[in-house]
This record gives sequence, C-alpha cells and structure tokens, in this order.
Amino acid sequence: MLNTIVHGEPTDTPPLIIAHGLYGSARNWGVIAKRLSDERQVVAVDMRNHAHSPWSERHDYPDLAADLAEVIESIGQPADVVGHSMGGKAAMTLALQHGGLVRKLVVADIAPVAYGHSQMPYIDAMRAVDMSRVERRPDVEQQLADMGVERTLQSFFTQSFDVPTKRWRLNLDGLAAEMPKIMGFPEFDASWSGPALFLSGAASDYVKPEHRDKIRTLFPNARFAKIPGAGHWLHSEKPREFEAAVRAFLNA
Repeated sequence: MLNTIVHGEPTDTPPLIIAHGLYGSARNWGVIAKRLSDERQVVAVDMRNHAHSPWSERHDYPDLAADLAEVIESIGQPADVVGHSMGGKAAMTLALQHGGLVRKLVVADIAPVAYGHSQMPYIDAMRAVDMSRVERRPDVEQQLADMGVERTLQSFFTQSFDVPTKRWRLNLDGLAAEMPKIMGFPEFDASWSGPALFLSGAASDYVKPEHRDKIRTLFPNARFAKIPGAGHWLHSEKPREFEAAVRAFLNA
C-alpha cells in the first residue's frame, strides 16, 4: 500500500485524503494537513513512484486511483479527497471509478483533459545532477539553478532528494516512460454526482473556461473558485487561503 502520513485522530467527521502532484510528496502538505486535522483525521499519501511509496513501471490514472481506493478501504469508511495537479487527476479518476468511496472532492488547479506541455525538462535536470559534487541539499539546488530551474522549484524538487544516499526518491525513469499518460487523462463514459470543488489559482492557466463543459459532464455538481494571486502551486503560494477554501467546502 502507499506510504501515508497521518495527522490527528479519527472523529465523527469523514477523514480527508490528500494526493500530491507530480514530483511531490505527503511531506509537502504537512502544514495544511496539520491545520485541517483539528476537525478530522487527515491522511496525506506518497503517490506511487514518489517518496517512500513503492515504485512501479505503471503510472496511469486508473492505477493511481486504485492506490487511493486501497488507502480509503483500509480506513473503513468513505473519505473526502483533495488532489493537486497529477493528484487531482488521480482523485477525479477515483471518484469516477470508485465513487462510493468518496464523499466530497476538491480538485486543485487541474482539469480532466490532456495537456500539451511536458514535465520532461525537470526530469532531465534531476537526472543531470552530478552526484560527485553533492555534499548537502544546497549543492543540488545550485546545480538545478545552473540548469535554469526556477528558485521555488529547486527547493521543491530537493525535498525528494536523499542526501546520505545521494539519490532521488522519485522513479525518474518510470515517470519519464509514463509521461504521456501523466499529461493525458482517460476517457470516461461515467460521471460522479457528488459535491466537487474545482479550486484554481487565479494566475494559473491550467483550468480554462473552455474546460468547464467537460468538467460538468463528468462532475455535474461541480463548483468553481479561484484564489487571487496564486498560480499552479496555489497551496504553497497561498496556504491560508487554500486551507480556508477547502475547510469551508468540506464543512458546508
């Protein structure tokens, strides 16, 4: 099963599952998960091929959704689910394929569509890090900076770098091989009629007006909201606003 970080104790309120995006980890969500655990148990997962979860050659959304379903089934009751980017696509697939396990769904800055851009340059940069020149995490950040990786992503990526063993806690080869599936989204005839919030960064272009018809076809009870001043990494750029929006939706 996926590695999880559990915050808080079970309560009468449904538990919350948090699914991170590409190159992320459960640890990235520690602050928000801890704050939200004042009302419910929060379970942040490491997605497959990330951090401390098992590696696999397969990395498509039905598989990622099945991983999340296994976590929820181990808890023993339906859960609320928050997913960001890749984790948002996995959470949407979970609702569409295992709908009885999901009470409410929050999809953070992603749509159920294929995207034309690629995340491969970041894999290329991480692969190119010269381990013989690494003694501390800042050494990795400097090499990434020299390769043109923006500052905020340098520290984000290096959270998945294990300094003692000088290795990435990311299955870079597996993710690279499955990148077309990660950037895509499966076709579904099904829909999920539960409450869904599509929460976007106002400065992000990941969820466009033309995506709304597709979203409403799959999620007829979808609502839309934007966080001013936030881009694609809305939960790290505006954590208080993100937490408030998620809390209000889940408690409504």
